[in-house]
Amino acid sequence: MIRVAVAGVAGRMGKTLVQAITESAHLNFTAGFEHSAHGQIGDDVGAVCGLPTLGVVLAAEPSAHTDDFDVVIDFTVPQATLALAETCATHGKAMVVGTTGFDEVQLATLRGCSERTAIFVSPNMSVGVNLSMRLIELAAQALGDEADVEVIEAHHKHKIDAPSGTAVRIGEVLAKALNRDLATDAVYARQGITGARDPKTIGFSTIRGGDIVGEHTVMFASEGERLEITHRAHSRTNFAQGALRAVSLVADASPGWYDMQDLLGI
Repeated sequence: MIRVAVAGVAGRMGKTLVQAITESAHLNFTAGFEHSAHGQIGDDVGAVCGLPTLGVVLAAEPSAHTDDFDVVIDFTVPQATLALAETCATHGKAMVVGTTGFDEVQLATLRGCSERTAIFVSPNMSVGVNLSMRLIELAAQALGDEADVEVIEAHHKHKIDAPSGTAVRIGEVLAKALNRDLATDAVYARQGITGARDPKTIGFSTIRGGDIVGEHTVMFASEGERLEITHRAHSRTNFAQGALRAVSLVADASPGWYDMQDLLGI
């Protein structure tokens, strides 16, 4: 059995992960973490997550519990993820990271930690999303500059970063397939007299509202037709299952940086 910890267990994704781990036949939930100001530090994680008693106490300091887990899953915020990554690298514990919103310096720091331990990183753990990225890549290569390309994403009102990490990753896939530079060709907002569309543009539109779990559409619009590739998440369960598959990948892996391409072989 692989012993698994979850950082941010009181969040929406954290609760989904804890439940999925407890239902797994080959994983054992052994530690749960939250920030030190959380009001339920010291309580059983089952009570925190609305589950039966699990016999695991909610803790604030992962460094004091490194003997309790083999892999930790982290869907929190960049600063907290980096602190946890340093702890894991120091103690040889593997990580599965679904956190988004890293800047380039933070990603470089995370990659540095992966030189000392196995770290799996994906802005979206959904198998379906990552398969759709392969379809997007194929469509972009086939259509080239004949179609204008736009990325539309929608998430719940509580999401703090925009565009989503998944949308940014889609943009990177498009830029590579179309031989463009996302740093200069991406357009994240349009207002007023913008002029005609630059053919090299990779456009992004962001929607925030309600309890939308996650939707991503890439539109290839050309003269006379439009191709759309869409993925819609109906619950967080698919993200949790992807993360659990990643746990199995990195549990005994050598130090290094792993992603969905390694997991799915695509």
